Amino acid sequence: MDNPLIELKGIGKVYDSEGNRVEALRHLDLTIRRGEFVCIMGTSGSGKSTLMNILGCLDTPSSGRFMVDGKEAQTLTPDELAGLRNRFMGFVFQSFNLLPRTTALENVELPMLYGPRLPAATIRERATRALQTVGLGERLKHFPNQLSGGQQQRVAIARAIATEPLLILADEPTGNLDTRTSLEIMGVFQALHARGMTVIYVTHEPDIAAFGTRVLTFRDGRLVKDEAIAQSADAATQLAMLAESERAA
Repeated sequence: MDNPLIELKGIGKVYDSEGNRVEALRHLDLTIRRGEFVCIMGTSGSGKSTLMNILGCLDTPSSGRFMVDGKEAQTLTPDELAGLRNRFMGFVFQSFNLLPRTTALENVELPMLYGPRLPAATIRERATRALQTVGLGERLKHFPNQLSGGQQQRVAIARAIATEPLLILADEPTGNLDTRTSLEIMGVFQALHARGMTVIYVTHEPDIAAFGTRVLTFRDGRLVKDEAIAQSADAATQLAMLAESERAA
């Protein structure tokens, strides 16, 4: 955790639409180190989605410097940015974005088909291992419509980690899930973090943010609070408590 994975210096993002000027981010300075589990919070319009787009190299800042693993993102060509996203980052969204007529295993293999050329056996091995990591080793041949919402999100997480990225960017992945399934998914993210993966997670729910190690709060395009969590909530413990309360009921 000594070397910064991401550095933002004086980052600003301005949108101009029909004469309306919107400052989505205002002079943001931020450092994220390897192995952190950072949760980003804020109301709609606070700048958190804009920040995630910049971190994911899906958008460019209007001002400032954005460094990813020591590389200045603004100096990279579109092909270099695409390669950086494919090798360096894994994305998980609120909608699962799975191909409906493709098995779980084939969905997870897909990103590796667009990256550096790998033998088919290596792609199959990595996809299988990723699904086993998220607890779906027995669901490799299942199609999305044969899986629950939580299982589909696990496939999406497996797809994100199959390329063995340094960074996971998660945008409200539990937003449409019930309490039990949300806790199960947070357990997966905590397990990945325990293995050394860096996680950046957008949420509007304080109880979800409590599973991280650091919470960034945005308002009107500004970072208004940067708080380390002394004792993170434990998803496995909360799942056990939920099961106990359900049995008692």
